[in-house]
Amino acid sequence: MTPSEIQKQLAELTAENSKGAEALYEAEVCLAEAEHALDLIEQKAFIKHSGTVADRTALSRLEAADARLERDLCKAKANRIKMKIRGLETAIMAVQTQAKLIQSELRI
Repeated sequence: MTPSEIQKQLAELTAENSKGAEALYEAEVCLAEAEHALDLIEQKAFIKHSGTVADRTALSRLEAADARLERDLCKAKANRIKMKIRGLETAIMAVQTQAKLIQSELRI
């Protein structure tokens, strides 16, 4: 691998990693909004129903099932983006190591 190829690969990985930060922000906003919606639905349903606390809690959780699914999907999306960012950071470190090895070989 030539130094210019390594430089190109590092630039591509860094650019992809930069996109990951924006994608993670969007996923975290989605998660926050979904958690807010879930809380509202659960609390309103709890207040609306009568009966024991256990009954009201169960009924409010049932009414909020779709909102809970949306929250879980947003959470999964954010986790997937975090994993992708970690993978990119690992790839960047590997390419940097290759660059240092090539640099030391060129000095010899």
